[in-house]
Amino acid sequence: MKAEMTSHGFTELLNPADVDSTLPKAGTTLLFINSVCGCSAGTARPGVIMAVTESAKKPDRLTTSFAGFDIDAVKQARTYLAPYPPSSPSIVLLKDGKVVHMIERHNIEGRPAQMIAANLKQAFETYC
Repeated sequence: MKAEMTSHGFTELLNPADVDSTLPKAGTTLLFINSVCGCSAGTARPGVIMAVTESAKKPDRLTTSFAGFDIDAVKQARTYLAPYPPSSPSIVLLKDGKVVHMIERHNIEGRPAQMIAANLKQAFETYC
């Protein structure tokens, strides 16, 4: 599940230092908080991959961290995501270190990958 993202150009944020050196950077960063849940495997990962492979405009950085595995990294990443509560999976677009678009688990469950990709592509057009 991790390799599925890294094979599509996503950099893993494995610890708090990785998070702190990446998320506040100028420009746009897509953060995918990955998980083992069915909605992550069934629609979130394919939707995120579809969005970044099909979009003309893309974030400057593609990053991922795995809830349940990269525990300290995910905990640190969530400090940048306030006021949103913890959610895994979740897909976050940050611009200059600030959240500009958030797709939480409840926005992922029951939605096809194509819908998630369309949502992200629109966010890329707006913010990237």
